[in-house]
Parts: sequence; C-alpha cells; structure tokens
Amino acid sequence: MTTPLRILVTGGAGFIGSAVIRYLIQTTPNLVLNVDKLTYAGNTDSLAPIQNNERYQFARADICDASSMAQLFSQFQPDAIMHLAAESHVDRSIDGPAEFIQTNIVGTYTLLEAARKYWAGLDDTRKKSFRFHHISTDEVYGDLDGTGDLFLETTPYAPSSPYSASKASSDHIVRAWHRTYGLPVIVTNCSNNYGPYHFPEKLIPHVILNALRGKPLPIYGKGDQVRDWLYVEDHARALVEVVTHGQVGETYNIGGHNEKQNLEVVHSICTILEELAPNKPDGVNHYADLITFVTDRPGHDKRYAIDASKIAQQLGWTPQETFESGLKKTVTWYLENSHWWKRVLNGSYRLTRIGNKV
Repeated sequence: MTTPLRILVTGGAGFIGSAVIRYLIQTTPNLVLNVDKLTYAGNTDSLAPIQNNERYQFARADICDASSMAQLFSQFQPDAIMHLAAESHVDRSIDGPAEFIQTNIVGTYTLLEAARKYWAGLDDTRKKSFRFHHISTDEVYGDLDGTGDLFLETTPYAPSSPYSASKASSDHIVRAWHRTYGLPVIVTNCSNNYGPYHFPEKLIPHVILNALRGKPLPIYGKGDQVRDWLYVEDHARALVEVVTHGQVGETYNIGGHNEKQNLEVVHSICTILEELAPNKPDGVNHYADLITFVTDRPGHDKRYAIDASKIAQQLGWTPQETFESGLKKTVTWYLENSHWWKRVLNGSYRLTRIGNKV
C-alpha cells in the first residue's frame, strides 16, 4: 500500500487551487496543507466540501514571507509542493502591475528558497522523491498567428501583459533553481480554465451572473479572440498526475482541445441559459440581447491554443469534458449555488474564513 503524500498547496483558496485540493482530499489518501494569503480572490467557501476532513489543514500566510514559509515547511514536512499562488487577472495587472511583480516573481523566489533549504535537509530517499510543481499559464507564450499553430513546451516565451510577463519570469526562476541547485521541479502551463467556484471577474462566470441579473454582457473588441478552454476539474486531475508521476525537469502543457472565440463562448452561455433559466429578468427577451461590445484591452492576445500531446503520451491524461458538457455543468452549478456567488458579489465571503488552522 502506497504511503500517503504530504502535499503543500499554495493558493489553495483560489479557483484552480481549491479544485486541486477538493480532488486530492476526495479521491486520494494524501494529506494537504493549504497555504493562502486570502487576497480578494481567495475564497474558503470553495473548500466547504472538504473543510472538516482530518487530512486537510489551512494556514493563512503570504508566500513572500520567508520566515512563515520556513516555519510551515518545518511543521508540515511536505513531500511535494504544488505552487498555484499567483495574481492572475490581466486587467488588474494592467491597472496595477506592482502586486503581480511582488506575488508572482518575489513570492515564487521566496517559496523556492524555502523549498531548497528544506529539501537540502532531507534524507536521500525523501530528497529523491521530493517535487516542486510550479503551475503556470499558456499566456507566457504570447499569441499565435493564423489558425494552425499550437503552443508546444518548446515554444519561445513572448508575454504580452504585466501578468503573463510576471508568470514567464517565475517559470524561468523555477527552471534556474533546478539547473543551478538541482531542486527537483516540474512546470505545467495550462490554457484558460473554467468551471464551478470561478471568481466572477473572469469571462464565463461574469457573463452567467450578469445575464441572470439582466446586466450587459461586455465583450472586448469584436469578440474574435480565441482561447483553448479547459474544465477546471480536468485540470486538477492533470496536475495531480504530474506531481505524482511527472518527470523531474520537464514541462507539460495542459489544454482542453476546445478552441472557441470569446463571442462564441458568450452565445453558448446564452443558449444554455435559455434552456435552464427561461424566466428572465424584467425587460429581457433573449439573453443574447444583453451582449455589448466594449473597447478592446491594451495588448490583447488574439489566439491561444495548446498542443497537449506530451502529457497524453507520457502520463496518459486527456480531458474528460468537451466544451459543451463542461459549460453546461458550469452554468448548472452557478444556477444551483447562488449562495456561493452572492457572498462573493456582496463581499461577505471575506468576513468569514473557514479551515483547520495550522
């Protein structure tokens, strides 16, 4: 019988991090320490399904705080790190890039140093099996010309926004700590995630919730930007597969094989809502009537698309959800979980924090 792993997850109260923790606790015997600063995007309500599990612990801490990180490593004695803590909203990075530089670059450096010092003190067996898994984005590659090219693990970096530039920098730092110090790292770069518990500032939940309230559905430019959509629970499966079976020093691209224009995504949401929520707000005849085109974002990348064949061939992972099945699940979840998103919209989620403290 395999000994359960002790996995330290940073940013575990965020959208992808909480999905990873729910998956780990619900489907594996592993122990999890969630380390999260609880910025505006950190929502411990998203961990309610597993909050009382004895294998789950929570520590409110900043990855930029070296002494806190050292203490948590010493107390928890992790076998693996899954580093998801990051500022991630492009619009916010354009308005205020400083937090992105601090969290995504300085925070990653601080965490790497804590991990390196901890790892150096392990016995040979634990040192060999230790993993530092850095979770990143396909936005570090910039955008693609035409309709045929795909991002490979070897695609040169060409970030466009302060957010993607900060993530690109953190990717380089992680790889340097492997090359220089021998720290056993793995990097993954994912496409656009969507699914339950997604913070309402992002496109899909924003459109769902605005439509339900009869508000405009804003679309940048012509809405012809193409993204590869990945259902968050598929991503969580992939990340756990990588941290447990991935090869040290390797990069794995994780994509959903679902290229869609933003306008197409919004129309798909409207179609599903017509079926599942036919009782519309006053004055709304069709949800699609709420679509509003707004001035495009500065430096907006045109197309992202991932070649995820490496992770399929080497680790056997492929997405289980199509875009159609995943989007319907997502819309259904928001319709059935208004208590979650109403607490986000009114801010009350920030007043109550749950979790087993370390």
